[in-house]
Amino acid sequence: MTRQDFHLNNETKKEVVWIFDITSNNSTVMSCLTSSLKLCCHSSCAVEEQTIRVAEGKHSDIFKNSMNAKGVVLRAFDQFRLKSCIDFKPKDLEKNYISVQKLSGCSSFVGRVQRDEQVLSIGRYCDQISTVEHEFLHALGFYHEQSRYDRDDFVTIVSENIQTGFERNFRKTSSTSSTNQGTPYDYESVMHYSKNAFTNGNGSTIITKDPKFQDVIGQRLEMSPSDVLELNLLYKCSKYSTIAFKMQCDFSNGTMCEMNQCSQSGNGWEMVTQAVGGPSSDHTSLPSGSDKSSYFMHASTASGKPGDSAWLETKMTSPQRDCHVQCLQFYYYHSGSESDVLNIWIREFQDEKDNKGTLRLMGQITGNTSHWKLHHVSLNATKHFQVEFEVRQGKGSSKGGFSIDDISLSELECPHITLQIDDFENLLETSRLGTFVYSPRQYSREGYAYRVAVRLSRTYIGMYVQLLSGDYDDQLEWPCPQRQVTFQMLDQNPKVQLQMSKQRSITTDANLSGSSGTFYWDNPRKIGTQIKDENGELMFAGPLMGRSYFASLEEMKSRDFLKAESAIFIFSFQGKAIVFKAKLYDWNWTFATKML
Repeated sequence: MTRQDFHLNNETKKEVVWIFDITSNNSTVMSCLTSSLKLCCHSSCAVEEQTIRVAEGKHSDIFKNSMNAKGVVLRAFDQFRLKSCIDFKPKDLEKNYISVQKLSGCSSFVGRVQRDEQVLSIGRYCDQISTVEHEFLHALGFYHEQSRYDRDDFVTIVSENIQTGFERNFRKTSSTSSTNQGTPYDYESVMHYSKNAFTNGNGSTIITKDPKFQDVIGQRLEMSPSDVLELNLLYKCSKYSTIAFKMQCDFSNGTMCEMNQCSQSGNGWEMVTQAVGGPSSDHTSLPSGSDKSSYFMHASTASGKPGDSAWLETKMTSPQRDCHVQCLQFYYYHSGSESDVLNIWIREFQDEKDNKGTLRLMGQITGNTSHWKLHHVSLNATKHFQVEFEVRQGKGSSKGGFSIDDISLSELECPHITLQIDDFENLLETSRLGTFVYSPRQYSREGYAYRVAVRLSRTYIGMYVQLLSGDYDDQLEWPCPQRQVTFQMLDQNPKVQLQMSKQRSITTDANLSGSSGTFYWDNPRKIGTQIKDENGELMFAGPLMGRSYFASLEEMKSRDFLKAESAIFIFSFQGKAIVFKAKLYDWNWTFATKML
């Protein structure tokens, strides 16, 4: 059984192509293991349970300079949890495992091939979530998409353009040795090579039969919906058995998703297709907004008196993961009085006898909008709970009210910053070249002050983080070491399990310095320049760090990166204790497997 070599080729500005055959390396970096998971040589097996166990092993320092890769691996695991029934948990006594090592390239065997240790390489330049997903899908039994036995109906492999020695990467499987679970050929699969993969310079190695997909193949965003479907069919995951996904409601066809509503006045929540004062359509069906079966929930504040409230509660759910972290996401629109308030509560129940529960306020929204706005609320329920939305009428005149749509709940951490830029394409084209759009100052859990920024450059954007002076600078470690920042351009598909967002991560390096010897991640009070924030407050700002070229306007027009003229960028600033939980920085990770 040969390894499947992953060709990383985004063919965009400042993205590089790298791929190497696997090389020998006796140092184990991380191990990752499955406990009741059968990994098969051909993608056609079933499992007794769908649990992958991650365990603490012997100390290894081979990844000490690759903290970014470790954080990206964790983020990839969360995508498997969100979209499938595959989970990753601490290892106990399993003997068979996949050893994730930093070798010279990105590669994996297909399925379980070796007893005891089986190596999966996440080498240099492999620290992207799509790369990690690609390699773990190999380990879970996936071949490359262009290796399907029916591939000749969809692509042409140009053998004379393939580099000598890499022909095996284009071999076609047979229908007796593999299965595609009945899914159609997927040009968007994260398992598909790009058109120029392993080219010898004489032209493309893959030509799509349908020309419009020639520049689609080889996408390196995330697993495609078809990848997820095939994975769930392979491991017999039901639509309700994902590890981290709890609920989704877009109110399509007038369905309230088992929610209940009540009010202290005549103005309760209503399911509507448009609202007086706005919005004129739901969020789900944007940009067209013309689907008569698309609804949203609206609570009017145009009549009644101050203090009147309308309540909307979700069905009861229970935390399944030990982390007790949940993320509530929804879109809202406010066309009422500036003093109206949308409160987000959770009601927790102690046991089956508790029919009242305990209310806790988790978030609050004020202020008017002219577009649907994305909002996240971090929850920490430990018992049975339900989410409750309360619209409380304020003083002053109102012509509308609060609306919500596309609600989802998962057992994952929320992003730390959401930066929504409305009228985006016009702003990109008309702003002065190099204009920055900044977030307000934020604080990490450890107390580091920072802000994030999107740089507008007419035909493309950059994304950055910038350390700022803050209230806790004298208590922090400087230069700021091993904190990971993740930049994400959100695919605004209303169904979060179908999203294919673009994300990249960077990790702070305490030793990174310029020619003058200044450490880039040092205390902004020491190395920064004085600025004024959006409120006119003086502070010090360090250098902008990130990616000067993150995405082109052309790429942003694909999928739902631009929806109703809005672009959404989300960011996370992870501390060492958060990203590398359970002392990941001294771990070997292993994935234990049962013998077939």
